[in-house]
Amino acid sequence: MTFHQAEHSLLVIPGPIEVTDDVLFANATPSQSHMSKSFTQTFGEAIKMFRQVLLTERGQPFILSGSGTLGWDMVASNLTEPGDEALVLHSGYFGQSFADCLEAYGAKVTQLKAPVGQCPSREELVQALKATKYKIVTVTHVDTSTGVLSNPRMVSEVVHEVSPDTLVVLDGVCSVGSEEIRMDEWSLDVVMCASQKGLGVPPGLSLVCASERAIHLVEARKTKINSYFASWLNWLPVMRGYEQGKPVYFATPPVQLICALHVSLKEITSKPIEERWAKHKQASTDFKQFVTDELGLKQVPNDSSIAANGMTAIYFPNGLSASDIIPRLLERGIVVAGGLHKEIKDKYFRIGHMGISVIDTTTRHDLEKIKDALRNVLNAAGYNATQESCNAICANTSTSASLPPLDEVNSTKLSNLYSSIALPGSASGGDPQSINFDNVNCDVR
Repeated sequence: MTFHQAEHSLLVIPGPIEVTDDVLFANATPSQSHMSKSFTQTFGEAIKMFRQVLLTERGQPFILSGSGTLGWDMVASNLTEPGDEALVLHSGYFGQSFADCLEAYGAKVTQLKAPVGQCPSREELVQALKATKYKIVTVTHVDTSTGVLSNPRMVSEVVHEVSPDTLVVLDGVCSVGSEEIRMDEWSLDVVMCASQKGLGVPPGLSLVCASERAIHLVEARKTKINSYFASWLNWLPVMRGYEQGKPVYFATPPVQLICALHVSLKEITSKPIEERWAKHKQASTDFKQFVTDELGLKQVPNDSSIAANGMTAIYFPNGLSASDIIPRLLERGIVVAGGLHKEIKDKYFRIGHMGISVIDTTTRHDLEKIKDALRNVLNAAGYNATQESCNAICANTSTSASLPPLDEVNSTKLSNLYSSIALPGSASGGDPQSINFDNVNCDVR
């Protein structure tokens, strides 16, 4: 019997994301013992495939019940001791949260904060490392509150040049599976993520991979680890045991979720990971070009070079707000996320494009559905995309003298953009203001 998931609204927030039928079916596998031979093989293979996704041969994976947030606790409890100096590269909401977690375990945290839409520069990082000796440096690869993409390769290079004993920790919750990550080549000490984003699995798994250097540091630490569940010393025998085909018990693993993870990782590793990165990058480039060129909308990252490939953060048009856009998208079966960064929370919305939504372009057309919905919704809200697109073209041109006549600025394409759109008389679901927005601002970590 072939399994197909039920019809549902298209989920395109920055995680959780849509999952394949095979992954969802695996998540409904019948109950089995977590010590059984079949599950031991499944778990062991998942551990090995996770290494392949991160391009590491020496890293030690940890796959636990939990969200991406648990990864912060694992880093803070295992790699820092009270009084240790930690440097957090802050490019949004989740940099602040990582700092809060580190402080909860007694670390002395310094944040290198960038303005909204930017990430800390190389020069700022060098200066910070020369001023203080840090135990660890953390960087959020993609901060989903802003859609900003940091450069972990550069960060690691600088750290190893200026402060080689400092550990480099990558928060890859919204990047593993969708952005380029080369753990060994870039000398990253920790990469952490979660199941529900680029890996295309339902929420519930916290995945971390630690370098040999990080593991040696934990084994040689002077003080007791201030966590029981998150202690790598408790989990090392478990992970090593399952990988060797010999189950070891510490806490019961989520059997069904790990079966789902196994299926997803098998799909991902069936082709070179570079192909997956390239598909995400191409889909992101095309979608962002649509947002800018056709819709005339501004994005939160201030430069395309630091814009994430798995999501897009878009400012609302002048005069419009979440209540004008998000409910109307929902009525058309498209679920997006509202703003999260406290400085601009009510000024923008976020769309995810990860996993199956960009990998399967044969049977699914998710991004085209999103584009069509955005065209209709903006039109229904009274937004003149033709005019705004022309304004965007003008704004991106250095001098007015270099502008061709308006009728040559792709005007036929722009004017035809909305002529084909049926104008709805009213939103089918009633007044958009009546829709509850309490749940649209959250990312599942």
